[in-house]
Amino acid sequence: MEKKLNKIIKSRKGLSPVVAAIILIAVTVAVSIAVAAWMGSMAVSDMKVSELTITQLEFTDDSVVVHVSNTGTSDVTVHRIRINGENIGAWSAETSNTIRAGTSEILRATLEVTEAAKYSVMLFSIDGTMVGSYTATA
Repeated sequence: MEKKLNKIIKSRKGLSPVVAAIILIAVTVAVSIAVAAWMGSMAVSDMKVSELTITQLEFTDDSVVVHVSNTGTSDVTVHRIRINGENIGAWSAETSNTIRAGTSEILRATLEVTEAAKYSVMLFSIDGTMVGSYTATA
């Protein structure tokens, strides 16, 4: 009886080294994918986006009125306005040139307006990044 028991125990085999290596690699890949997804979701949730959407342009004889909405996730300070490639020196905001996320503002640029002319407006933040643009005809 003891011989039979020894024979049964000796005939058992473990996992082959190839199968064990494949299992270890699969587990490592699965864990690294889970960690990468977790870190990626943390990075995306912390990102702030500066984006202004110009919803409308109005034209008067001496100014261009720019209706702006902040569609980004962070506050944006408009530092510079360019119309048709030229920096506009005289411009003002109705309440503030810092537009909070989710709010709107009206900017007024002093400029002699020509009827039926095309005007391209670009807004820039303090760091020089273009945060909004729009083209319309007077």
